[in-house]
Amino acid sequence: MFGSLGFTELILILFIVLIIFGAGKLPQLGEGVGKAIKGFKKSVNEAEAVDLEAQNIADQQAQAQVSPQSTDAAPSPATAPQSDQTVSPVQATQPEAVETPKS
Repeated sequence: MFGSLGFTELILILFIVLIIFGAGKLPQLGEGVGKAIKGFKKSVNEAEAVDLEAQNIADQQAQAQVSPQSTDAAPSPATAPQSDQTVSPVQATQPEAVETPKS
């Protein structure tokens, strides 16, 4: 959590804070730091919620734009061009029997 800070360094920092602010102000200082952290987390969560909502709206708009385009791409049978040519059916033929030489 604190990276390269060891136990001794943390104790030294806490001792210096105690000397600077005094024992009476430490609870107030802790409360202020706690409120600041809580406010920061709340802001981050709200920003993530706004980002997710904007992303969902963008996805829905993209799907709405793709759907009409896909139906326009396939021609309906009524508009498909008809050919006037008729094709005669092909008759199947039997293949000729081939004799294999015996060795």
